[in-house]
Amino acid sequence: MAALNKPAMLIRPECPADAQRIRDLTTRAFNGMPYSDGSEPGIIDALRRTEALTLSLVAEVDGVLVGQITFSPVTIDGRQDRWFGLGPVSVDPRRQKTGIGSALINEGLKRMKDTGAKGIVLVGDPLYYQRFGFEGAVGLSYAGIDPHYVQRIVMALPDRQGTVRYTDAFEGAAAG
Repeated sequence: MAALNKPAMLIRPECPADAQRIRDLTTRAFNGMPYSDGSEPGIIDALRRTEALTLSLVAEVDGVLVGQITFSPVTIDGRQDRWFGLGPVSVDPRRQKTGIGSALINEGLKRMKDTGAKGIVLVGDPLYYQRFGFEGAVGLSYAGIDPHYVQRIVMALPDRQGTVRYTDAFEGAAAG
């Protein structure tokens, strides 16, 4: 019996022509999720519009966009200090749980470290993100979020403590 060849996945930086496909993918990926208010496509658009999109990678299989990951600057107690936020991460609902999200996260973390990021924070499920090296962000908080869900990776010392704030794109995206 011949083995089936799994199509190769290409991970690359987004290009301007990807913007609408990223919006459509992100809408599908977060549609109906209990933790989503539907603002994720608007957040990515606002990050792009305000030039706060530090890194956006897309995953393609046979030319079809199947995933996307976003990194943007955060401040901790008002200082940027080369710390960044991870998210949103979108995977086509028909292809979730196939390794696309993991591949995007691993590649994104590598590229962020290579560009001199000192740390990455996110708000998410610790059981999921610990596999990538994220850990509870002792000493970090994010307004109104249970500290259990505030996660971080320190890429270069010193570690930071304080209140995390994402860019304004995260604040006004639901209205935009």
